[in-house]
Amino acid sequence: MQQSTTARIRPGHEDDLEELTRIYNHYIVETPITFDIDPVTVVQRRDWLLAHPAQGPHRLLVAEEDGKIVGYATSSAFRPKLAYLTSVETSVYLAPEYGGRGLGSRLYSALFELLAEEDVHRAYAGITVPNEASFKLHERFGFKPAGTHREVGRKFGRYWDVAWFEKEMR
Repeated sequence: MQQSTTARIRPGHEDDLEELTRIYNHYIVETPITFDIDPVTVVQRRDWLLAHPAQGPHRLLVAEEDGKIVGYATSSAFRPKLAYLTSVETSVYLAPEYGGRGLGSRLYSALFELLAEEDVHRAYAGITVPNEASFKLHERFGFKPAGTHREVGRKFGRYWDVAWFEKEMR
């Protein structure tokens, strides 16, 4: 794996929204990785961004290289009911040309360092199957398989499984 040593990891903010939306839309249009079907607008993504403040268990970190956003990692609400408050769902998205450089690992390292200071008991990740790179990334960070939802989403004219992984945080 080629290492990216020049990317800076920092909290995301509203000025990043256009690039974050561009990266996410790539995965909507080109891959089954997200089950969104139609590209989203910057306006539609604004509420998502605002749900990731600079403090607390729901974070957004971006990787910035030469002034350009090249990836991001999030910890988001796992489910909306109050009993789930100490659980988060995590994800990483990279600009396609920045994969394989260690950025996903750097983003997750920074994210989990921040989450270690929060009241987070478990982290979860749902991974559309197949996605060997994501399986390896999550296993590297201590996630364990927690089950698979079979044919849970339909995209590109076929059904996809989602493998769930969990990580004990405390």
